Amino acid sequence: MLPFLAPENQKCNITRDQVQHAWEATYTWLASQRNSGDYWTGRLSNSALSTATALSALVMMKRAGTVGPEQQVEVEQSLVSGSMWLGRAQNKDGGFGDTELSHSNIATTLLVQAAWQLIGVGAQVSKNFDAASKYVERVGRWEALRRRYGKDKTFVAPILTNCALAGLVSWDEVPTLPFEAAWLPQAWYRLARMPVVSYAIPALVAIGQAKFFHRPPSNLLLRWIRRQAIAPTLQVLSRMQPASGGFLEAVPLTSFVLMNLAAIGKGTLPVSQKCMEFLLKSRLDDGSWPIDTNLATWVTTLAINGQFRHPSLAQSCQPETADALNSSSECVDPGGRSLARRAPISKNSSAALLADSLVTEQTMQWLLSCQHLTKHPFTGAQPGGWGWTNLSGAVPDADDTPGALLALANWYRISFSRNPAVDLNIHNAVARGLQWLLKLQNRDGGWPTFCRGWGKLPFDRSGTDLTAHALRALEVWQQFTRDIRRTNRRMPSMRKLNSAINRGFAYLAKQQQSDGSWIPLWFGNQDHDGELNQVYGTSRVLLAYAELGRLDSAEAKRALKFLHSVQNSDGGWGGGPSVPYRIGSEDSQEVRSSIEETAVAIEALCVCSSGNPWSPTIMRGLDWLVAAIEQGNLNSSWPIGFYFAKLWYHERMYPAAFGISALGSALTEIGWHRD
Repeated sequence: MLPFLAPENQKCNITRDQVQHAWEATYTWLASQRNSGDYWTGRLSNSALSTATALSALVMMKRAGTVGPEQQVEVEQSLVSGSMWLGRAQNKDGGFGDTELSHSNIATTLLVQAAWQLIGVGAQVSKNFDAASKYVERVGRWEALRRRYGKDKTFVAPILTNCALAGLVSWDEVPTLPFEAAWLPQAWYRLARMPVVSYAIPALVAIGQAKFFHRPPSNLLLRWIRRQAIAPTLQVLSRMQPASGGFLEAVPLTSFVLMNLAAIGKGTLPVSQKCMEFLLKSRLDDGSWPIDTNLATWVTTLAINGQFRHPSLAQSCQPETADALNSSSECVDPGGRSLARRAPISKNSSAALLADSLVTEQTMQWLLSCQHLTKHPFTGAQPGGWGWTNLSGAVPDADDTPGALLALANWYRISFSRNPAVDLNIHNAVARGLQWLLKLQNRDGGWPTFCRGWGKLPFDRSGTDLTAHALRALEVWQQFTRDIRRTNRRMPSMRKLNSAINRGFAYLAKQQQSDGSWIPLWFGNQDHDGELNQVYGTSRVLLAYAELGRLDSAEAKRALKFLHSVQNSDGGWGGGPSVPYRIGSEDSQEVRSSIEETAVAIEALCVCSSGNPWSPTIMRGLDWLVAAIEQGNLNSSWPIGFYFAKLWYHERMYPAAFGISALGSALTEIGWHRD
């Protein structure tokens, strides 16, 4: 992938009308995807990994004789259609990727191989099975698996267990997991130095018991302790299970739990039956399974916040208090620079601003309803956070909570006092959400995903993208601290918010790479060395530096230089050979960028562009993005998302949700009147 830095004197042909037209096309697409409940559900990609694990779980339940008569036909149909779908999803090299657009990897291919072995390799897939076996041998089999995940047993142990159940590997090769540790009080989990990440406790219990069942330890005392821990840890598993039956709404995690319980004679337990019901309900019409049920809360907040970037809804300045919204005032940014004098916002004008918006009061009421108001049984998280979906299997986290808080702020600063009851609900939700974020902050100043101080394993440590998102949420509500404290004394003080913000920026400064970039935790690029996505990480962190008035810092300057330096020769960012669309002719040899990465880069550069809004880099990026949208590529999402332990996914909403934010930022921040 060749970087491109546009010369300063290069002529830019993109016009405001073209950008506005692309914005309208993206808006129309988002409108078509909104459901009747005034929010977005999105659609996650089909997953070979999920399909393989679900099939293994169902066939183990069938073998154990624990499938009820009313479900036998559905299970049989699932096994046949799922197996056939896997045959169609196989890559040319014989391996399987996590999604139909992903490169082959050892983990998913082993899981498919195990599923086919358990089902029984029929004539229809025998060639596929042989091709998969050759791929596995060619890349290094078990050693390749261990190289991929290193010391983290979160995914290695389940894969090896699945393969052991299929007879592909000895139980001696399966790591012993201390399932008895789940017997400890939940608050002690982070002190027990678990060999798996925080969200994998259900797998720890089920896989640990399966290993104990097949290979009990020779130490008699340890054997006795583990035998005593079987019943109590199964109770822990039951308490963690949500009403939907799906742990984290995740097909792989639920499948790993179910196949191991079925293998040790626990398939009749209510927890197992609920797992099976979840899997059967989650199956897609084509016979495959997605990685998770949906990311409804996450994609809804992306759509809300992206739409508020447009000049018709964006605020050119932030008043210090809600009271200030009713009086003319000179706006001053966090750096002390005077921005504009704004006329008062009345109820009528705010209604006009929202008249054509896809964001309704019902949308915000739905978002408020997604906040977790009780201690979470899965992670022990205190009330106040938001998870990625409104479904029961979601867990509050440090990416969705800031996203929700930012969406509430965008709504509140334009529509406040149109409905005092909604205002009060927002005050209470914000106070809880900010308190939740403050308590989650790690000692290093960064924010982890789920649990404070859990450990250093991937997806438990602090993340730069999470930290930047949290900082933006803390800052946007700082100005309303006094107003909210009038109705809710739990609203954090300015002192606490400022302290957390300063610690967060100290963490980000330490995490910046030598080239000026930041590496995110939850997004990747499968065509990049190490599967890293520095474009996404740097772009998201830069938003925090811009919105909190720190663009004069050395870190921000290095980051901006990095984003400029890695622009592709086609004008976009990111991407690579696996991007499933092309801008220009079919014979074009230019680098293939992605809408998602180009959009986040443009948004960041526009928000940071007050000193040079006519940057040729931005204009070339907009030219590429507008062309991609005009050619209908909003429907082509690309696998940039990580879903736990390097499991790739793509989401149908991402191109439009990121795209509308970038286009709105360009319309708001760039001085088009000078054209």
